[in-house]
Amino acid sequence: MTQLDILFVHNNYPAQFRNLAQRMAGIPGVRVVGIGADTAPGLAGTEFEGYAINGKNLGHVHPFARRFELESRRAEQVMYAAGILKMRGYIPRLIYVHPGWGEALPLRVLFPDAIICCYAEFYYAPSGTDVGFDREFQQFGVDGEARVVMRNAATLLALADADFAIAPTAWQRSVFPREFRSKIHVVHDGLDCSKLAPKTPTGNLRFGHVTLGPDAEIVTFVARNLEPYRGFHIFMRSLPAILRARPNAHVCIAGGDKVSYGNAPTHHPHWRAAMLEELGDTLDRNRVHFLGSLPYDDYLALLTHSRAHVYLTYPFVLSWSMLEAMAMECLIIGSDTAPVQEVIRNGKNGLLVPFFDPHALAEVVIGALEKPQRYKRHRQEARKTVVSHYNFDTTSWPKHLQMIEDYGLPDRMLDILIANR
Repeated sequence: MTQLDILFVHNNYPAQFRNLAQRMAGIPGVRVVGIGADTAPGLAGTEFEGYAINGKNLGHVHPFARRFELESRRAEQVMYAAGILKMRGYIPRLIYVHPGWGEALPLRVLFPDAIICCYAEFYYAPSGTDVGFDREFQQFGVDGEARVVMRNAATLLALADADFAIAPTAWQRSVFPREFRSKIHVVHDGLDCSKLAPKTPTGNLRFGHVTLGPDAEIVTFVARNLEPYRGFHIFMRSLPAILRARPNAHVCIAGGDKVSYGNAPTHHPHWRAAMLEELGDTLDRNRVHFLGSLPYDDYLALLTHSRAHVYLTYPFVLSWSMLEAMAMECLIIGSDTAPVQEVIRNGKNGLLVPFFDPHALAEVVIGALEKPQRYKRHRQEARKTVVSHYNFDTTSWPKHLQMIEDYGLPDRMLDILIANR
């Protein structure tokens, strides 16, 4: 019997490949293996080969080259992990890899006959996207801008090796050099919209010491970590006006205190502390609830109770959380930045505000809380948007199958996947 071996490589496996790897692993005749850092969560139903990386002792490396030095060390560990699999007889014919940490660098040499798909998540530029967007926190000299450009080295090498690439949004594809765009297809990671269905909130909302009744006007904000890249500072500055205008409003903020993107604050342990000190007594702390990083089911329960969901971002990678909130018919109040504008049509399936204007944000949130019925259609249209364009079963999966067919997977192996179209 023909077996199709498929390899996923991501330092935090499965990460963006979760839905795709899970679907492929459930197909008879397919063997899915993941390679990632030994701290990666892995994925039930798939095999996993972990590796460790030594990120110390970089003082002798030129500052411009330190990132590539780390990527080379990681590539070496991926080479060893993949080599172990190869010695066991595992020869993948299809490989999906995120290039952002150097993990793609040895794959073409190791598996010359494989079809390789590169996940084209983001291409860094010294201006026009995230870098230099927020002058309040970002100060770059020429040397800093040079380091930004050099972050693309491993990604460019991976794109050159890949047979094709995928970007989750059209805007993310657009930031790559024109010479590579013909290789990049727009295919979102995909959501399970059957599980992300809207529900009528019942009873109280409880998180630890926080208990909110069904009449509470709950404003939600969600990010992996609370930081300027996701507009946390702008959101916080809008809260005093919102809480003054709406005495029954409560603000529920989910997210950790680490740094995913950008820099940590200079004089505070994290951005939450920095913003609380800045706002001081202007903020009613009894109605602002920091929930930390929530388990997924608790996060969905929070969205169920949301009257207004704020999503802000620099011109950067679009978060799953915005699309998940849309699928659950939350009213999205988003920033007028390119990643959000690709999905939200202002006044149709959500509302947009200028990123740097906390007063405008406050006004729109207050209006949403005052007249929730006015925005019922916006909520419904939000879900329709996600179901139509971002549902894994009906959009992402068929696109993957078509690309795999187009790029020449042998017929006997392609038949295994096509049978599950």
